[in-house]
Amino acid sequence: MPIKRLMAAVAFAVGALTIAAPSQAANYKSEYKLSIVVGTTFPWGQGAVIWSDLVRERTKGRINIKVYPGTSLVQGDQTREFTAIRQGVIDMAIGSTINWSPQVKELNLFSLPFLMPDYPAIDVLTHGKVGEKLFEILSKKGVVPLAWGENGYRQLSNSVREVKAPADIKGMKLRVVGSPLYIDTFTALGANPTQMSWADAQPALASGAVDGQENPLSIYAGAKLYDVGQKYLTLWNYVADPLIFVVNKDVWASWSPEDQKIVREAAIEAGKQEIVIARKGVTSTDNSLLKDIESHGVTVTTLSPEQIGAFAKVTQPVFDKWAKQIGPDLVKEAQADITKR
Repeated sequence: MPIKRLMAAVAFAVGALTIAAPSQAANYKSEYKLSIVVGTTFPWGQGAVIWSDLVRERTKGRINIKVYPGTSLVQGDQTREFTAIRQGVIDMAIGSTINWSPQVKELNLFSLPFLMPDYPAIDVLTHGKVGEKLFEILSKKGVVPLAWGENGYRQLSNSVREVKAPADIKGMKLRVVGSPLYIDTFTALGANPTQMSWADAQPALASGAVDGQENPLSIYAGAKLYDVGQKYLTLWNYVADPLIFVVNKDVWASWSPEDQKIVREAAIEAGKQEIVIARKGVTSTDNSLLKDIESHGVTVTTLSPEQIGAFAKVTQPVFDKWAKQIGPDLVKEAQADITKR
């Protein structure tokens, strides 16, 4: 074969291979920013690391994800995270349903007081028809939802006294997340709720500026809140905080179908692993984390169904008010699914 024809054939083959490359990686970003609220040592953060590692490995480095903890991409303001994802400031996130609820009112479902009594109740919502409907809603808001994770049930801690009844909370200054629903709930209980970011909450607890807070046990233990005077811990499962793995819509569209499939499957796998991590040590069959918390001189109070019922009765008007805003049909469907679980 003449040299010119040989060179032309080689050039054509190389070009064909380039066109056939499944990822079109030349058009990909060198780094994709993944936002989370907490550090990577917490279960939430571990889920982010698992997802990013799986994607990097399975795409052979075509999609390189960097985890940004502490919502650092929005200067620590977790309530701005969802808007930043929609705008493309953030490429990906594992976000809290609580933090995103100001922009997506239906996500307040999980914050309705005493809706979900146990883990099967959470699972039947996130992995059933209700979860599918919430993903449909999110899909219309500039993000692509892929999988569910979990931050866990939010329990109450304080530095003042043991809490067994609504009267025990009266007058307490409690840090709550930036959601009006939480303000309403704790106001109904007679507390003095104060909204602040998690970054501001820890020094406020240490200085005594606030008496207590509510968070999953993994956050309580990971942040060593027993070292900042939080010596009374009440287990009441009043709300839970599922997490959602999402990608910005435009970023998603820039990936090949093959890589989209990889990212989605990796998110689902990471979500399953993260939920296992989040529940470790805080169940009836494994209470090792609770035992560790107690070893730091913490009084752990587990409320009975009757005691929980007293709190639920006081907060029922809050439940009813917010059910109307979330969507009565969605709330009724959730209640029915929980009853049938």
